[in-house]
Amino acid sequence: MANLDRARLSELLQREQAAYTEQHPGSRALFEEATNLFGRVPMTWMNMWSGGFPLYLDRATGNRVTDVDGHTYVDFALGDTGAMAGHSPAPMVAAVQRRAGELGGITTMLPTADAQWVGAELERRFGMPLWSFTLSATDANRWAIRLARLATGKPKVLVFAYCYHGSVDEAFALPGPEGKAQSRPGNVAPPVDLDLTTRVATWNDLASVEAALAHGDVAAILTEPALTNIGIVLPDDGFLAGLRELATTHGALLMIDETHTLSAGWGGATREWGLEPDIFVIGKSIGGGIPCGAYGISRDFAAAVTRHTDAGDADIVDVGGVGGTLAGNALSTAAMRATLGEVLTEEAFAHMTELATAFTAGVQATLDELDVPWSISQLGARAEYRFTRPAPRTGEESAAAADDDLDAYLHLAMCNRGILMTPFHNMALMCPETSRADVDLHTQTFREVVGALFA
Repeated sequence: MANLDRARLSELLQREQAAYTEQHPGSRALFEEATNLFGRVPMTWMNMWSGGFPLYLDRATGNRVTDVDGHTYVDFALGDTGAMAGHSPAPMVAAVQRRAGELGGITTMLPTADAQWVGAELERRFGMPLWSFTLSATDANRWAIRLARLATGKPKVLVFAYCYHGSVDEAFALPGPEGKAQSRPGNVAPPVDLDLTTRVATWNDLASVEAALAHGDVAAILTEPALTNIGIVLPDDGFLAGLRELATTHGALLMIDETHTLSAGWGGATREWGLEPDIFVIGKSIGGGIPCGAYGISRDFAAAVTRHTDAGDADIVDVGGVGGTLAGNALSTAAMRATLGEVLTEEAFAHMTELATAFTAGVQATLDELDVPWSISQLGARAEYRFTRPAPRTGEESAAAADDDLDAYLHLAMCNRGILMTPFHNMALMCPETSRADVDLHTQTFREVVGALFA
């Protein structure tokens, strides 16, 4: 970045690091005491929070988080979309309290009436008529991929470079020599060579998709409607329609994962943009913070699966690898019913999207005023700035714009001023309880922090 003073960045980063360490002695002490946790944290990715140690949670409600040192933050991270409904929304809390307390039976291996209500609501929003529940979107993707292979008789999944589908093995791939899939740097011990399971294309490049499908061995194209975990990379006009056409032409299924892109609207990008998937995956946010996920399938796809199971080719009723004891439990389905029915409503999404639009405009005003060569992209209730201009069109371009020191500076500077951004990237998400004052606070703070860097 030609006009970035690296010495100035280093000086500011050291200053923010010192302030963070001084302000959070309680979090630091708890981190140092956590000797029985691998990496000193419940999940190793929690070490991605900048500052050398993560903040430790005391309490949270709505879009406010308070740490053990008593600092309260405006939370734009919102659990990386897991808390899109806000922290502990009242209708969800009431529903799970009733199920766990008054009614009893958190997990019994028995269905409840809530499950059918949720299935009908998911059809109303996303169009898929048949649903099955999981405890995460990762599981939903894994199980649906198995069914796609069963239905088509084909072994491979096509994904896009720098896509995100949880910890699905097939998704950690990049295009390699001669079009073969190769493992992304840092991928932890893939069970097999990814070229055996995966083909990889470049986002917004239909020619690369067609070349991958031409081999005739792809069961499903697994994609988000926009890339989200490498910055928001939006689709070009016609790209998603082109995927649908190519999938049909080459006998592959189109599998849309809206775990992050639900931010596009009440019915996700699938409804907003008129997408026509064969398989639909969602997770995280629809349970208001209670672990859950789901995949929906078309009737034609269900019939193809049933033909194989009726012929004895697979067993999806017992131990066929498409289920788990806790999946679809009574607590999760109660949480989903309350969250979808009373929190993440059409009115809530309109409010959230309006605020994200104001957030985007505020960031863009600073970038324009200071002539900073960054960009910001918006996807409904979600927005993210990236350290390049213009905004990237592919996952590869977005990955090339990564800057660890800039990330650390922005995250620490925001945190030290009472704002939490998503630790993995510079994503901000609105929830129903986010206010215009919260957005304006970010706009002012962003101007201060970026202005100090480009003074």
